[in-house]
Amino acid sequence: MNVHAPPRMTVEQFIDWAMAQPRGRYELYGGRVVQMSPERTEHIEIKGNVYLALRMAVQKSQKKCHVLTDGATIRIDSETAYEPDAVVYCGEKLAPDTIIIPEPVIVAEVTSPSSEARDAGIKLAGYFKLPSVVHYLVVDPDDRLVVHHRRREDGEIVTRVVESGDLMLDPPGLTVSLADIFPAE
Repeated sequence: MNVHAPPRMTVEQFIDWAMAQPRGRYELYGGRVVQMSPERTEHIEIKGNVYLALRMAVQKSQKKCHVLTDGATIRIDSETAYEPDAVVYCGEKLAPDTIIIPEPVIVAEVTSPSSEARDAGIKLAGYFKLPSVVHYLVVDPDDRLVVHHRRREDGEIVTRVVESGDLMLDPPGLTVSLADIFPAE
């Protein structure tokens, strides 16, 4: 998409630039700004369901974790920052003016036709560059499934396709029902 931005920038420059934009959502890939595509209503609904399912799981677990929906920024490196559809971090609640989430534990992306390849490829590699990320959920509204990437204690990333039942997200010790993400039609 045509975005009037400097040819290359750091995450800090990107945050300042993005905050000054009158509208639109952006991410930074290797120093280059990418405008995010408009969302379909199905994508928006599923994204909301993911947020609510994670929030309910946190409340039920009574863990000291917090859930944010899109708008939160995850810094991958000095020139890369993503804005996931939902993120869980644990510990003290962040200050209200926080933009970059320092230690995400669970990151979720809801795929769309324009984002599917990025979500399954470059973002998978990017999120797991962060030592704090244990779970990366790629939610596919079209096939009604979740691809659950999990970092084991030995550092190996294991992948499981979940089409029904529950997602066990441990640590931090959350259980999310796919029925809450994909309600009966």
